[in-house]
Amino acid sequence: MKVVAFNGSPNPRGNTFQALGLVLEEVENQGIETQIVQVGSHMIRGCTACNQCLKNRDEKCVLPNDPVNEWIQLIKEADGILLGSPVHYAALGATMKAFLDRAFYVAGMNRSLFRHKVGAALATVRRSGGLPAFQQLNSYLLYSEMLIPTSNYWNVIHGARPGEVLEDAEGVQIMQVLGQNMAWLLKLKDHGSTVIEPPPLVRKVMTNFVRPLE
Repeated sequence: MKVVAFNGSPNPRGNTFQALGLVLEEVENQGIETQIVQVGSHMIRGCTACNQCLKNRDEKCVLPNDPVNEWIQLIKEADGILLGSPVHYAALGATMKAFLDRAFYVAGMNRSLFRHKVGAALATVRRSGGLPAFQQLNSYLLYSEMLIPTSNYWNVIHGARPGEVLEDAEGVQIMQVLGQNMAWLLKLKDHGSTVIEPPPLVRKVMTNFVRPLE
């Protein structure tokens, strides 16, 4: 089994990288392979709503010159994914959002590529705004019918200078418990996949709440 983590920080070795490492160390302790992909320092264009991925259904975004399509395939091939982002103005980083918008839209247009994978998210923050960013990250996982492991608190860890999150004792424990639960859920899913059939994929109902002006 393998877990791929995506670092949404522009700092490749900063606090988000450290937090991801805390989670993945616990995953690796259970014999599961891990990989960290650096996202935040790339130039990633946002989705242009061209809907070519819906037309082509080839598991690709048509926007060129960035690694988004490579990362989509990494997620497809992985058993679990871990999303990590710093907090920018009480939200996830813009580059990370651009990647996730495109990757998860492509997945949705290709028979829910990421469905029933184990997915978790975390946010790193200096002071406040961690929960809104964490909830934004979880929105991608929930929309894709992923299986989400929990910790003993919300997955937010605090620090300003690189490496300072390691001084947040409660935050460190949250990351470690998350890693342990993620590994456990991965093993449960792997063990049960040959015994219990998953529910079938359903065609999504789309409803627009539009009313005429009075």
